[in-house]
Amino acid sequence: MVEWTAGALAVDPPLEASVVTLGTFDGVHRGHRELVRRARKAADQAGVPAVAYTFDPHPARVLVPEAAPPTIQTLDRRVAELLRAGVHRVVVERFDGPFSRVDADTWVRDYLWERLRPRRVVVGFNFTYGRQRGGDPSHLRRMGSELGFAVEEVAAVQIGDRVASSSRVRAAVKAGDLATAAILLGRPFSVTGPVVAGDRRGRSLGFPTANVLPEAELLPGHGVYASRLKVLEPASGRTPPELDSGAAVTNVGLRPTFDGGRVTVETHVLDAPGPLDLYGCRVEVELLERIRGERRFDGIEALVDQIGRDVGAARRIHGVQ
Repeated sequence: MVEWTAGALAVDPPLEASVVTLGTFDGVHRGHRELVRRARKAADQAGVPAVAYTFDPHPARVLVPEAAPPTIQTLDRRVAELLRAGVHRVVVERFDGPFSRVDADTWVRDYLWERLRPRRVVVGFNFTYGRQRGGDPSHLRRMGSELGFAVEEVAAVQIGDRVASSSRVRAAVKAGDLATAAILLGRPFSVTGPVVAGDRRGRSLGFPTANVLPEAELLPGHGVYASRLKVLEPASGRTPPELDSGAAVTNVGLRPTFDGGRVTVETHVLDAPGPLDLYGCRVEVELLERIRGERRFDGIEALVDQIGRDVGAARRIHGVQ
């Protein structure tokens, strides 16, 4: 479990100085990492900590819940990625009804300035904050002039002909375009969660699977994907199973051949070293390339034949025999 400070007001004692970057940071894509890079560079030059100040849940979940986007990753993963990207500390502000009513001036003065004492604030060009989105980079610069901090506004990050944004990552994943998602994220899109008991149907078909219960909300379009499985945390009191490359094939969908009623994420590890007991483990499944869409088969024999072809396709993608 990755730890963070639960809100700026909980930073006690207040920091003497810092460089702060602000954002929701869902996915911690390449645009977010550019904010972190600039904040860390400025922090190192000033000899102060770099702080990522983020918000959870996504503000839309409170302000316009019917339009709230699915989360790309869990909060733990977001914090871990921000730390890996280079910040020294992460502050997570709970975005709830009372906080949504804090006006922009109050938030900058009482939360950001009084507790974190930024010398510089690094922010994306489209960042807004405060009641009814009353604050933006221009407002932040005015407040900075009054309180004594500089503001660095960062334009959209372009990768080729693509702009890195959380909404574009979500669109690519939903479309099954994992190559674009990986370009925008700077790493493969992945699903994390515990392995839970399923109906063991894969084992009876000759292709045992790990049934992963997704922790975040975003999933790709239903279909079969070449994937890679990593064990993040072993089951309590047990030694984690040994995997070589973790090369795998994953089905995301409703299992229409069996009239499945809920979305499942089922992963078959290629060339596992004997029977794998992954129950209770927390795993990460990196989804690398879409093999085909989900469809219903006339019977078990046709399904098993197609699974065999899917495994063959995954082997070719992974470059394994």
